[in-house]
Amino acid sequence: MNYTIHQLKIFLKVVQTQSITKAAEELFMTQPAVSIQLKNLQDQFDIPLTEVLGRQLYVTDFGKEIALIAERVIQEVENINYKTQAFQGILTGKLKISSASTGKYVIPYFLSDFMAQHTGIDLVLDVTNKSMVIDSLRKNEIDFALVSVVPEKMNVEEELLLENKLFLMGSEPIRNEGKPLIYREEGSATRIAMEHYFETQEGKKRKRMELTSNEAVKQAVLAGLGLSIMPLIGMKNELLNKEIHILPAPGLPLKTEWRLVWQKGKKLSPVGQAFLDYLRMEKENILAKHFDWYLKF
Repeated sequence: MNYTIHQLKIFLKVVQTQSITKAAEELFMTQPAVSIQLKNLQDQFDIPLTEVLGRQLYVTDFGKEIALIAERVIQEVENINYKTQAFQGILTGKLKISSASTGKYVIPYFLSDFMAQHTGIDLVLDVTNKSMVIDSLRKNEIDFALVSVVPEKMNVEEELLLENKLFLMGSEPIRNEGKPLIYREEGSATRIAMEHYFETQEGKKRKRMELTSNEAVKQAVLAGLGLSIMPLIGMKNELLNKEIHILPAPGLPLKTEWRLVWQKGKKLSPVGQAFLDYLRMEKENILAKHFDWYLKF
């Protein structure tokens, strides 16, 4: 048999996504290229790895068994690379972080110089909603979670990074009471904060729109569809270009803290500990370098 590590990685991605199209997108490959590599792998076996029923791709029982083995093989190959670099005195391993969606405007700036200093580290950064982040933390699938609110019923340690400020925003400089409110989806920390604000400050208001990402809310506000309470951190260009305006409202901004959290008692890996040490040493420099505009609001 002449299958390659590259083919096994592609097959694993197809198994994970249940789609050649989605696998191609995540691998930054064309769909035909993924199909060719999948066929080349399949040609090594007499038993089908996948099958297509209608327009849906399914992984066969045999394919699932091969995927489990492939995952172990790829992990061992990565271990070889890590061991080689370790013997060369290079810090190696994976750093796994799950971030709430708006955290994508925060965490990259705390990672960039660290990753540049430690080329032997592989970064796995999952940006999703708060519920999924907490679930990954609870299952111990990650080293750190980036959240703006401390998880309930979880015993965690934390490192504060940056204040999180939420303002009422619209596409016009004056608040139009006739404009509907635009909310994030259930489970979003921003959604929870917005609901609490309107219940306590202005009386409960019926939501008119619900969108599933901060970026979608931003685009809706830009288009003049309505008003929303949004994190300041993702609005730099829109505010500077006067495409979005902060509207005066009692009790705003709402303030929390962007924080890196991990389970209390967790034994951090050498990579995780190195990153935490780096943050504690460089945090103030990072804030001054990348968030000067933000701190002035």
